[in-house]
Amino acid sequence: MEIKATQYKHCDLVQVTGRVDSATAPAFSEALGRITGDARYRIVLDLSRLDFISSAGLRVLINTQKECKRYNRGELVLASVPSNIQNALDLSGFDELFKSFPDVLTAVGHF
Repeated sequence: MEIKATQYKHCDLVQVTGRVDSATAPAFSEALGRITGDARYRIVLDLSRLDFISSAGLRVLINTQKECKRYNRGELVLASVPSNIQNALDLSGFDELFKSFPDVLTAVGHF
Protein backbone atom coordinates (compact mmCIF):
# COMPACT_ATOMS: atom_id res chain seq x y z
CA MET A 1 0.00 0.00 0.00
CA GLU A 2 1.15 3.50 -0.82
CA ILE A 3 -0.38 6.70 0.57
CA LYS A 4 0.19 10.18 -0.80
CA ALA A 5 -1.33 13.17 1.00
CA THR A 6 -1.55 16.66 -0.47
CA GLN A 7 -2.77 19.69 1.46
CA TYR A 8 -4.87 22.24 -0.40
CA LYS A 9 -6.42 25.48 0.81
CA HIS A 10 -9.88 24.02 1.52
CA CYS A 11 -9.17 20.30 1.97
CA ASP A 12 -6.62 17.50 1.98
CA LEU A 13 -6.37 14.97 -0.84
CA VAL A 14 -5.27 11.46 0.10
CA GLN A 15 -4.44 9.03 -2.71
CA VAL A 16 -4.30 5.34 -1.78
CA THR A 17 -2.63 2.76 -4.02
CA GLY A 18 -2.69 -1.02 -3.58
CA ARG A 19 -4.47 -2.93 -0.84
CA VAL A 20 -5.78 -1.87 2.56
CA ASP A 21 -6.03 -4.99 4.69
CA SER A 22 -5.31 -5.98 8.29
CA ALA A 23 -1.55 -5.62 7.70
CA THR A 24 -1.70 -2.14 6.14
CA ALA A 25 -4.73 -0.67 7.97
CA PRO A 26 -2.64 0.66 10.91
CA ALA A 27 -0.45 2.70 8.53
CA PHE A 28 -3.59 3.92 6.74
CA SER A 29 -5.12 4.96 10.07
CA GLU A 30 -1.90 6.70 11.09
CA ALA A 31 -1.77 8.69 7.83
CA LEU A 32 -5.36 9.88 8.21
CA GLY A 33 -4.79 10.51 11.93
CA ARG A 34 -1.90 12.87 11.15
CA ILE A 35 -4.27 14.98 9.03
CA THR A 36 -7.05 15.13 11.64
CA GLY A 37 -4.43 15.61 14.35
CA ASP A 38 -3.43 18.83 12.59
CA ALA A 39 -7.07 20.02 12.86
CA ARG A 40 -7.79 19.46 9.15
CA TYR A 41 -11.14 17.74 8.85
CA ARG A 42 -12.06 18.10 5.17
CA ILE A 43 -10.58 15.08 3.46
CA VAL A 44 -10.96 13.76 -0.09
CA LEU A 45 -9.95 10.12 -0.42
CA ASP A 46 -8.97 9.19 -3.98
CA LEU A 47 -9.61 5.46 -4.35
CA SER A 48 -8.96 5.18 -8.10
CA ARG A 49 -5.82 3.06 -7.53
CA LEU A 50 -7.15 0.99 -4.63
CA ASP A 51 -7.36 -2.73 -5.44
CA PHE A 52 -8.88 -4.08 -2.22
CA ILE A 53 -10.16 -2.92 1.16
CA SER A 54 -10.84 -5.25 4.07
CA SER A 55 -13.08 -4.78 7.08
CA ALA A 56 -10.06 -3.30 8.91
CA GLY A 57 -9.76 -0.66 6.19
CA LEU A 58 -13.49 0.06 6.33
CA ARG A 59 -13.17 0.52 10.10
CA VAL A 60 -10.45 3.15 9.50
CA LEU A 61 -12.80 4.99 7.12
CA ILE A 62 -15.63 4.95 9.68
CA ASN A 63 -13.40 6.16 12.53
CA THR A 64 -11.98 8.96 10.38
CA GLN A 65 -15.46 10.00 9.28
CA LYS A 66 -16.59 10.16 12.93
CA GLU A 67 -13.58 12.32 13.81
CA CYS A 68 -14.17 14.65 10.85
CA LYS A 69 -17.90 15.07 11.47
CA ARG A 70 -17.59 15.61 15.21
CA TYR A 71 -18.88 19.08 16.09
CA ASN A 72 -19.69 19.67 12.39
CA ARG A 73 -16.03 20.31 11.55
CA GLY A 74 -15.89 18.62 8.15
CA GLU A 75 -16.21 15.24 6.48
CA LEU A 76 -14.42 12.49 4.59
CA VAL A 77 -15.60 12.12 0.99
CA LEU A 78 -14.66 9.45 -1.54
CA ALA A 79 -13.59 10.04 -5.14
CA SER A 80 -13.18 7.66 -8.10
CA VAL A 81 -14.42 4.60 -6.23
CA PRO A 82 -13.74 1.38 -8.20
CA SER A 83 -16.73 -0.95 -8.66
CA ASN A 84 -15.34 -3.70 -6.40
CA ILE A 85 -14.78 -1.20 -3.58
CA GLN A 86 -18.24 0.30 -4.15
CA ASN A 87 -19.71 -3.22 -3.89
CA ALA A 88 -17.94 -3.72 -0.54
CA LEU A 89 -19.35 -0.40 0.71
CA ASP A 90 -22.84 -1.35 -0.51
CA LEU A 91 -22.74 -4.80 1.09
CA SER A 92 -21.55 -3.42 4.42
CA GLY A 93 -24.14 -0.62 4.37
CA PHE A 94 -21.40 2.02 4.57
CA ASP A 95 -22.30 3.63 1.24
CA GLU A 96 -24.84 5.80 3.08
CA LEU A 97 -22.14 7.19 5.40
CA PHE A 98 -19.90 8.67 2.70
CA LYS A 99 -20.48 11.05 -0.17
CA SER A 100 -18.97 9.66 -3.37
CA PHE A 101 -17.87 11.67 -6.37
CA PRO A 102 -16.96 10.43 -9.87
CA ASP A 103 -13.60 12.21 -9.90
CA VAL A 104 -11.17 14.06 -7.64
CA LEU A 105 -11.88 17.49 -9.14
CA THR A 106 -15.59 17.27 -8.29
CA ALA A 107 -14.82 15.98 -4.79
CA VAL A 108 -12.35 18.79 -4.05
CA GLY A 109 -14.87 21.30 -5.47
CA HIS A 110 -17.42 20.01 -2.93
CA PHE A 111 -15.53 21.88 -0.21
